[in-house]
Amino acid sequence: MSAQWRSAIIVIHQLPRTRETLWLRVLGRGQVQEQAFDELEQLPPGNPFRDNALMLLNRLKANLEMTPNLNQEDRELIMRLSPLFDQQLEAAQLSGLERGREQGQREAIASLLEARFGPLDNELSQLLDSMIRRPSSELMPLLLQLEREELIERFSP
Repeated sequence: MSAQWRSAIIVIHQLPRTRETLWLRVLGRGQVQEQAFDELEQLPPGNPFRDNALMLLNRLKANLEMTPNLNQEDRELIMRLSPLFDQQLEAAQLSGLERGREQGQREAIASLLEARFGPLDNELSQLLDSMIRRPSSELMPLLLQLEREELIERFSP
């Protein structure tokens, strides 16, 4: 059985500007790399491709920053990558704040239900998700006025 080795040469600056070639173009140089970074930046936060690419580029940036005597092109690359990581950090912080807000709202609703009806059983616990989606101005009067069965009927999925 003979092994055949195949190889190909990829000319990065001649690749079409598609999502399938984005990662290769990020590895390019000059204008090709700049355009790829612009495309990467335009992907929505939370996009798996964007998140993975930024994670790998962050490692590259960290390695470059530890390298003594960087050339001008590497220094420019570090400068270009920095805003992308700032955006990613800001998005992560906002996401964390949103999760924290939802958790706080869930705990407040659970405490109110426990104060009115005693320890939460499975039936009331399952209502918490649908309750936190309602505006507080609408939800709080209902939590204070409706009886247990009425709440279950009103907020059951």
